[in-house]
Amino acid sequence: MSDGLFDLPDPDRSGAAQGSGARRDTSGSLAGNAQSSAPLAVRMRPQSLDELVGQQHLLAAGSPLRQVIDGDQPLTILLWGPPGTGKTTIASLISRATDRRFVEVSAVSAGVKEVRDVIAGARRALSNTGQETVLFVDEVHRFSKAQQDALLPGVENRWVSLVAATTENPHFSVIGPLLSRSLLLTLQSLTDDDIATMVRRALEDERGLGGAVTITDEALDHLVRLAGGDGRRVLTYLEAAAGATQAQDRTEITVDDAALAVDRAAVRYDRQGDQHYDVTSAFIKSIRGSDVDAALHYLARMVEAGEDPRFIARRLMIHASEDIGMADPTALPVATATAQAVAMIGFPEAQIPLAQAVIHLATAPKSNAVVKAINAALTDVRKGKVGAVPPALRDAHYSGAKKLGHGHSYRYAHDDPRGVVPQQYAPDDVDGAVYYEPGPHGAEGPLGERLERIRKILRDR
Repeated sequence: MSDGLFDLPDPDRSGAAQGSGARRDTSGSLAGNAQSSAPLAVRMRPQSLDELVGQQHLLAAGSPLRQVIDGDQPLTILLWGPPGTGKTTIASLISRATDRRFVEVSAVSAGVKEVRDVIAGARRALSNTGQETVLFVDEVHRFSKAQQDALLPGVENRWVSLVAATTENPHFSVIGPLLSRSLLLTLQSLTDDDIATMVRRALEDERGLGGAVTITDEALDHLVRLAGGDGRRVLTYLEAAAGATQAQDRTEITVDDAALAVDRAAVRYDRQGDQHYDVTSAFIKSIRGSDVDAALHYLARMVEAGEDPRFIARRLMIHASEDIGMADPTALPVATATAQAVAMIGFPEAQIPLAQAVIHLATAPKSNAVVKAINAALTDVRKGKVGAVPPALRDAHYSGAKKLGHGHSYRYAHDDPRGVVPQQYAPDDVDGAVYYEPGPHGAEGPLGERLERIRKILRDR
């Protein structure tokens, strides 16, 4: 299934399917009047790049995409971005703007034979009529190496203008020869403002609902949150909510209509208001208090409300050091890996590594010794306790350093079988100060015993 913003067949571009049905040849222009029976997302498909919502970094004057279209030259473009951000729409608009045949191949169902047949057909069309072909490959990351190799002759000989779309990192999912021949364009998730603009446009435009219904601000906010940056999803939800409203002989979509139509309860959660801070506070305090079930509840509320997963991941990284620290040294690497996973996959799948991290952190032994240690050290520094570095520790690698006594009497820790030698490391002003005091929980218990032995050796001088 395609994952583009408006990627269902356009009713007025529905050329006969060929072969196994894995491809669609839709030669001709985009529809000016879509059939009213088509899904709202299809009827509201942009008719030009200027109508495309979001992705302004790709649409600015002089941008690579504009140059490709204005130059009207054979091209190879790789569109990488989350679902519902406009990949399929951009491909079809390139075809329309450059007056080329548009053939779509889905990597879910097409094989090597289908790919070669499409390229052969494009080659014939170019030889017989001079008409060029835009070949759109959706979910190209699902193609095997052999299937991606089959695209190369068409690309190298410019028999087709290849536009491939993927939600996966192309550096890992697309073969090197194809990636090196492609202009990589990265699409971004649509913002809340972008999604709201799409809803309002669909409500008013004759291609959409044509003013037949309106929507309350609360219902609009609910749909925007549920969309998660996916334009097609929000139009699908809007169409369902409008149908539920009209079935009750009303013309204003309420939040209850939206919740009923989408079968998702409206979570009262303002990402800029009190709910955001209250739920976030409860989330962190539940993890700190080791209540894994409460922590998962608040995570679910944030996920369902469309909170930025990167924000959640950042909070977990902070918590891993602030409230766990050395009691479980694996906590921070787990939180950091979670943040990386979230950045790569996004919602909805990101909820899984987030939940795993929450469970790990909530059930981990707790310690705030790291926070107390750095705060105590900062307090001394801010009080002016910043004495000179002991001469034995000063840099002795430059000419004349030895004459100044730098490095003299420095003792190399590895020369001692214990790995620790009696030596002054801190300035005189804070020599003997204790900042880090491990707690009794988790890994800090044995660490505290070891640290006591180390400090005894260091100060036995």
